[in-house]
Amino acid sequence: MNKRLFVLLVALMSLSLIGIISVQFLWIKQSVEDKEEQFSNTVSEVLNEVSDKIEERETKDYFERYINIKDSVGEPKSSHLRNIFFIDRDINSNEIRFYSHGILEEDYNIASTFFDNGNGSDTVATIKNYTSKRSKTIFKEDFGLDGKEYKLNAVQKLEKIGGLSAIEKAQFEDVFSEYAKKVPIHKRVSNQEIQLLLNRELKNRNLNIDYEYGVYSRGLPTKVKSRKFKFDKDMLYETAIFKDSEGASNFSLLISFPKKKKFLIQSIIKMALLSLLFTLVIVIAYSGAIYQLIRQKQISEIKSDFINNMTHEFKTPIATINLAVEAIRNPKIIGDPEKVDRYLTMIREENKRMHAQVENVLRISKLEKNQLDISKDRVDVHDIIEDAIAHVELIVSDRGGYIETHLNAGRTEVLASEMHFTNVIVNILDNAIKYSSKAPRIDIYTEVAKNYIVIEIKDQGAGMSKAVVKKVFEKFYREHTGDLHNVKGHGLGLAYVKKIVDDHQGEVYAESEKGKGSTFYIKLPLI
Repeated sequence: MNKRLFVLLVALMSLSLIGIISVQFLWIKQSVEDKEEQFSNTVSEVLNEVSDKIEERETKDYFERYINIKDSVGEPKSSHLRNIFFIDRDINSNEIRFYSHGILEEDYNIASTFFDNGNGSDTVATIKNYTSKRSKTIFKEDFGLDGKEYKLNAVQKLEKIGGLSAIEKAQFEDVFSEYAKKVPIHKRVSNQEIQLLLNRELKNRNLNIDYEYGVYSRGLPTKVKSRKFKFDKDMLYETAIFKDSEGASNFSLLISFPKKKKFLIQSIIKMALLSLLFTLVIVIAYSGAIYQLIRQKQISEIKSDFINNMTHEFKTPIATINLAVEAIRNPKIIGDPEKVDRYLTMIREENKRMHAQVENVLRISKLEKNQLDISKDRVDVHDIIEDAIAHVELIVSDRGGYIETHLNAGRTEVLASEMHFTNVIVNILDNAIKYSSKAPRIDIYTEVAKNYIVIEIKDQGAGMSKAVVKKVFEKFYREHTGDLHNVKGHGLGLAYVKKIVDDHQGEVYAESEKGKGSTFYIKLPLI
């Protein structure tokens, strides 16, 4: 895939993912705001309903007290305040309709302690009642046979004494409310009544949430409040209570919800969590896809380098073998046993070299597929180290270097595969030799740390940067060697080391600094 196209696709996918996540968070925020607005509207309805019911109850109480006093007096004195008459004559039917509507004033002629203002004194009230009296009478005109006698007979008479009109009733209630203003608030409404009404109205609207309430008079607290109520302007909902005919009031019913935020979040938490879960799945899937794309691209490049390197690794031995074979076929050479033996030795060594490379590749492949059969026995770590040194000692001596051992571990027996673990030490030593531009100088230390033996292989070669140290155990990874053009390999040696050490329940890691050499640590559990 073209690099620019790859970057463009990743950028577009990233922008789309960021957009999806942003939309999800905006949706959650909007849902919380909508829930809060809905909650506020519902609470306002509850407060208005509670206020109305308290006022209705108070008015009803006064009416009942008024009726009781009225009934105890007996027959009141009545007088007409005003009376309206209406007369209509129907010529065809000879009927006369007489209609009257008047207001009766009933004076009970008593002074009653009707209202208690709570100050130790009583308010004197004269009890009067006003009712509406309506009557309708239909008269029939009759003339005698001689046409001289005239009579007016009442054929229908209806009389109705009823209540006042809505306007008059409102005036009547206004009178009571004026008297009630003198009564202390804690005698007009109780904590039990407010709590009962609030519980009922909140339950009817499915608001199962703790609350605190209080009644304030002109901004000052009264005795009517819940035990934990605190005034917090930003957290309160308010409505007027005991309003007069003009809608004004000195009292306010306030309510607060200490756990409102938790309640609102819980109302959308399920949908929000599902949304976040699916978004997280998308993010993980997207990240995995991008990682795999980048990884595959890197692997593709590494494999290309590996193929090129392997081609170079095999090209030289093959060329050497071809030259040796051609030399042996020369009649002058074939008669010289010493030269023939020399060329045959070269062919054998180059063949072994290619075979070793193939075996290394096959070992890694089997380890990747978990097909490598590793049988483990009780072995001595110091013996394995000495055996590994023997494999590379001639090469080190030939380059004028040295390998010194400092084997200080008191316990050395581990459960391991002697052959594979020897290869592990050889591979690390081989790296130390290859990446030393001068004579290789290598020190090997052992020590016991708790129930582990630690092998430390320290060289004074080219060293590695921190970025290289992080990747040095990856398959096919090779650092660019700069001026060290003689360094050959295909990035499998240390990958093989890590696989074998991991299979032995051990740990391998490296420390290095550019230009100051590297130190490899192998940590294995002791028997």
